[in-house]
Amino acid sequence: MTVSGVAGARPGALAVAPERRAAKRKAQWRRRRMVLLMMSPWIVGFTVFFGYPLIANAYLSFTHYDLLSSPRWIGTRNYDFMFSGDKQIWPAVKNTLWFIAIAVPLQVIFAFGVAQIVARARSGVGFFRTVFYLPTLAPPVAATLAFVFLFNPATGPVNTILSKIGIEGPLWFQSPSWSKPSLTLLALWGVGNAMIIFLAAILDVPKHLHESAELDGAGWFNRMRYVTLPSISPVILFSVVIGVIQGLQYFDQAYVASTVAAPGAAGNAADSSINLGYPEGSTLMYPVLLYQQGFRYFNMGYAAAMSIMLLLVSLVVTLLIVRNSNRWVHAAGGVK
Repeated sequence: MTVSGVAGARPGALAVAPERRAAKRKAQWRRRRMVLLMMSPWIVGFTVFFGYPLIANAYLSFTHYDLLSSPRWIGTRNYDFMFSGDKQIWPAVKNTLWFIAIAVPLQVIFAFGVAQIVARARSGVGFFRTVFYLPTLAPPVAATLAFVFLFNPATGPVNTILSKIGIEGPLWFQSPSWSKPSLTLLALWGVGNAMIIFLAAILDVPKHLHESAELDGAGWFNRMRYVTLPSISPVILFSVVIGVIQGLQYFDQAYVASTVAAPGAAGNAADSSINLGYPEGSTLMYPVLLYQQGFRYFNMGYAAAMSIMLLLVSLVVTLLIVRNSNRWVHAAGGVK
């Protein structure tokens, strides 16, 4: 009798199980639709402003396109010309690599040094923090124009002051050997963002670590080397990655400096691109050459190929830095 009762109950139980599964599926779909609805603004924005332009750019990199006629498929000719036919590409790459190798480390070191000084100040911390941050609020074009004026070899106040103390100032932005160092000085002037991040990280280092190291006889330099730097190493990694990416995309300052510092720049205002890279191609960065190919020569297909290479190089360099950061980045949960 018990067996027959259980057997008689099975059909009802089996009938209820599919209904429960269907109800669970409906509830899951409702949750998924709600998630998609809440994410739809981001999805639409990502698709319209990043996904589609990236796919279209990748397609155009395999075509000949001049904005006036329809794109014409040419295969890998743009890439072949980039690696073997364009005489300007390697000087532009060399200039960009110079800036990344010299300016980016100096920016990180200078921002860290300024943050150390501000953190150790006993009074006026807010004032100094504001003073060092203010340059970042200046638009890049305006800041570059100001530096070109300040470092004008004939009438600029920098060379004027140097001449009064018996030093003959260089040509700065008008010298092939001094143009990139001048841009580096401009980059160091605007390290306020990195300085603020370093300052927050330094102030967040536990005080008991410094006190323990001091009790063990560690001086200021050893405390900085063995306590401060390991504690803020994730911030250093962040600054290096951001600096390298910005270095690969360095455009505004190099473009403005080359077009303004060139002799007769005012007379060539209608076509300032003829001075790109002045003097002698020393400020012709990779993004500046990309702009020249796309918006002066209207080689949009070739410019698209250059932008794809810039994207790939940025991804590879960033991955290499992050993958090798385990050797020097120290974090509570580890960096992977």
